[in-house]
Amino acid sequence: MNNKIYFSSVLIIFFIAQLNATKTQTDITDEVLKFKTSSVISVKNDSILKLNFENVYKLYQKQDYIIALTNLLELLEKSKELESNYWIYKCNFLLGEIYRKTNKFEKSLLFYKQSLAIVTLPVVEKSNSRFSDLDYVKTLFKVGISYHSVNISIDMTNKLSKYDSIKLAVKKKSYIDSALLTYKKIEQLPELNPQIENLKGAAYNNISNIYEEDSVFTQAEYYAKKAINIHKKNNDHLKTATSLNILANISLSQKKYQKAKALYSEAIDLIKNNNNSNAIRTKADLYYNLAWAMRNLEEFEAYDFQEKSFEIEEDIRDKEFKGIIEEISAKYDVDVAKRNVRQEEENKRLKTQRTYSIFGIILLLVIIILGYWLVINNLQQKNLALNLSKTKLIQDQNIEKLKSESQVRVLNATIDGKESERKQIAETLHDSVSALLSSANLHLQATRKQFNGATPVEIDKTQEIILEASHKIRDLSHTLISSVLLKFGLTFAIKEIAEKFSNSELNIETEINNVERYHQSFEIKVYNIVQEFVNNILKHSKAGNALIELEQKQDKLFIIISDDGIGFDKTKITSKDGLGLNQIDARIQMMKGKFKIDSSKNNGTQILVELPVLEKEEPSLV
Repeated sequence: MNNKIYFSSVLIIFFIAQLNATKTQTDITDEVLKFKTSSVISVKNDSILKLNFENVYKLYQKQDYIIALTNLLELLEKSKELESNYWIYKCNFLLGEIYRKTNKFEKSLLFYKQSLAIVTLPVVEKSNSRFSDLDYVKTLFKVGISYHSVNISIDMTNKLSKYDSIKLAVKKKSYIDSALLTYKKIEQLPELNPQIENLKGAAYNNISNIYEEDSVFTQAEYYAKKAINIHKKNNDHLKTATSLNILANISLSQKKYQKAKALYSEAIDLIKNNNNSNAIRTKADLYYNLAWAMRNLEEFEAYDFQEKSFEIEEDIRDKEFKGIIEEISAKYDVDVAKRNVRQEEENKRLKTQRTYSIFGIILLLVIIILGYWLVINNLQQKNLALNLSKTKLIQDQNIEKLKSESQVRVLNATIDGKESERKQIAETLHDSVSALLSSANLHLQATRKQFNGATPVEIDKTQEIILEASHKIRDLSHTLISSVLLKFGLTFAIKEIAEKFSNSELNIETEINNVERYHQSFEIKVYNIVQEFVNNILKHSKAGNALIELEQKQDKLFIIISDDGIGFDKTKITSKDGLGLNQIDARIQMMKGKFKIDSSKNNGTQILVELPVLEKEEPSLV
């Protein structure tokens, strides 16, 4: 009996164990299937993210930044949803690149820092990731570059209160300190491969520049030499020459002209046979700097090197201009071909239409003749005459509208031509004629040293004439087009207008909010519109106070110009024959904007302009 119970117990235990084993095996199988399914989904999602990123990167390479930016922000959100750290990093880094190339350095800094936060996650959180040491160093370097760029982009030349100037100086100092701290983090890293070594060399160059600006020359020389050692080790002549240029500039700042001359010459020898674009630009800088050092040493061969620098710069400009012309010509050829095809199609359509029109006219004449004989009712004849009159009136109105639009386009094209011509003349005067006068003055200075006794008075007078001509050319170029507008944008140019035209009788104030740098042609048009309105205030308003307001909201720029002058009766404005309101109205129409004047006698004037913004594409800071 006991044996049977024992045997039964054994069977029950065995059966339960088998059930548990079967259940455990099923659970394990389910977990394996879940893991395999999860892995397959992860690989699929990664492939989709990679394909989308490659498409965005192609747009970035084509400099189609607006579409690239929109798609990239969507891809970043998708990567966050899928918790893919690698693609979150890639998206943030490329966003930083786009904002840096469009000179929005504070935004680029934000995205570079976000990418740095991803690439420096703990190892446990980065399991199976594809981050490398180079990714970390490259991202760290971009953060430093962004800090440095924000510092450079902060302008302190505008007239600020003492308090605002101090705040701005503190802000600049904080950015440059952050840049220096970031570069020194790179300094502490091991040199694992030539790419990381090159990044360290670039960081050393930037550290050297920071110390030179602060006149800490010992530290500046130390880091410049470290950069030189790295680039020499990697046998990179161009980067070595760049670092030698920095080291020579430090000597120049310390008035060690002989040492600077030797370093510039060494750098030129390294790349004298290198003719790629970067090397050519570096040589131009080196020749110019060498000329300056030799001039301070009173070595009169200096002007030869200065002229060589000018020749290289002129050759670079010629090549760039030629490339622009070729691009425009190619586009023009394509446009002409398209226009010819469209013209042929239009001719065919008009020919067919004329045939139908002739047939229709004949048919209409028959109907009218029949109607004339059949319809003798006087009222119907009057109705017919009235309808014909209405048709003629509509046609006349359409013709007048076409004439008006044509006049607007002609006037706008004339204004565009004048603006382009004024800009071209100003650039030619500033870049070419001024450079030639400087070279002529340097020749005369060299000639002066060749006289043992007194220098002939003709040389003094000639140099005075050259100096006067240089001043007049500079003033003329500034008159043709505002140099403040080209260098610093609308904010500072509009402030300059207010300051320049304010006097004891008229005070002009400005309120400018959220205005950035835009496409250069857009900025010139807006500047000319504001200037024309200010001229009208000066000539006609008899105002004591005026206010210029600029503000960007979304993709629109709003301009409000008001004064407390005598105003005018809008109902008595019958035409726009002058170059004043007619010119402004034509410009705003072609810019697809809106224009409104609110004025009445003795109640001042308010002008409102709304323009769609044309964004700017600028070369990046390297």
